[in-house]
Amino acid sequence: MTSLLERPEDMLRDLRDRLGQQAVLIGNEVPARNCNDWSASLPQTPLAVIRPVDAAGVAAAIATCRKAGLPFVPQGGLTGLCRGASPEPGWVAISLERMTGIEEIDRASATMTVKAGTPLETIQKAADEAGFFFPLDLGSRGSCVIGGNLSTNAGGNRVIRYGMTRELVLGLEVVLPDGTVITNLNKLMKNNAGYDLKHLFIGSEGTLGIITRVVLRLFPKPRSTMAALCALKDYAAVVALLDAARSGLGPLLSAFEVMWPDYWEVITARAGVKPPVAAGHGLYVLVEAQGTDESIDAPRFQAWLEELMERGLLADAAVAQSLAQTQKFWAVRDICSEFGQVLGPHLSYDIGLAVKRMDEFATRCKAALASSIEGCESVYYGHIGDGNLHLVSWVTGLPTERQPKDAMDAIIYGLVREMGGSVSAEHGIGTLKKQWLGHARSEAEIALMRTLKAALDPDHLLNPGKVI
Repeated sequence: MTSLLERPEDMLRDLRDRLGQQAVLIGNEVPARNCNDWSASLPQTPLAVIRPVDAAGVAAAIATCRKAGLPFVPQGGLTGLCRGASPEPGWVAISLERMTGIEEIDRASATMTVKAGTPLETIQKAADEAGFFFPLDLGSRGSCVIGGNLSTNAGGNRVIRYGMTRELVLGLEVVLPDGTVITNLNKLMKNNAGYDLKHLFIGSEGTLGIITRVVLRLFPKPRSTMAALCALKDYAAVVALLDAARSGLGPLLSAFEVMWPDYWEVITARAGVKPPVAAGHGLYVLVEAQGTDESIDAPRFQAWLEELMERGLLADAAVAQSLAQTQKFWAVRDICSEFGQVLGPHLSYDIGLAVKRMDEFATRCKAALASSIEGCESVYYGHIGDGNLHLVSWVTGLPTERQPKDAMDAIIYGLVREMGGSVSAEHGIGTLKKQWLGHARSEAEIALMRTLKAALDPDHLLNPGKVI
């Protein structure tokens, strides 16, 4: 017979007595923000939210959940789009919102050690103030946190130069599903002493462990930033521009963002953005380059663009003359984070494809959505130099829960599979893409993922039902 002390609610209250009143929120105390991520799914209220301040607190939270037989989900900034950090009724959310702060900036090793709940923008600013540069950058920089960025192996705007989040991490502290704390806050670039275990957890969407601290790589702060918004007649010209940027700018090239005309129409006609180049072109590209000497880099960038104009590769171009203008150029690309207000209810997609097939996909996908789903509109944009295309689709007038998601998914992911792409370039799988994982991974790969999950979480209590 179960005693009252063994009831889950009593175990959670006992944990609150040990960790503090603010550490455990139960029942009606659970904030609405912990009930969902940024996906279009309906919120679900967890049984409780546990908010530790360190790895020992996370381990204590896990021990309580395991003793009570409660599934638990790690939560960061909750800016994900695939329900990877969303709870289900009866679950416990382990939030890292109180695990914030910069622990150390090591100038000699060019590293920063941070707690996993630290917002990305805080890390960027701390690096800048210390004379360094942390290149990971997303539209949700003010809301997302570094632990969540690692959990999905986030990409963002500067992957073409610095790589995905995985390339920006040297060491981790992580709490395993059984409560074991693994601390390897490595600062070494070269360390081949056995398996590089951090890669098990980066990109695993909180299904193999809960990341609590991170050692990040820092880079020299750029001393010059050049940007141009270019208009081109067709996608062949975009590919030629990418090739010219790689060869002509070399290591200076830091971003290459492509926007299709439908995106341009939405941001100008509906969002009220006043872009620096006129509408009516085939595609639009934001090119950014960062260097170390403005007196050399800026003239080189200008000369490179002038040569492309003389060759007829560019139909039009505007060059930023100041940091403020560069930020305005980026606002043209970042406005997509406000599509909820601009478009109303819509669905966001994030796919990976070979660069040469991006326009073919956009053309075919737009036509298929429009012909198969009455009233369906879609727009296309993305980090094309990284092989990452974003699109949003919607039927005007329908609330979120009535958007024809299943039909859209089948069309979009069916094309991705046909064209040899990935159903997720940087957003992850969560639950919303789980049924489509086989479109991008083989049966053998998925079986190995299941083996790893079973080895680390045999009781299937950590974020169960996510990814696989």
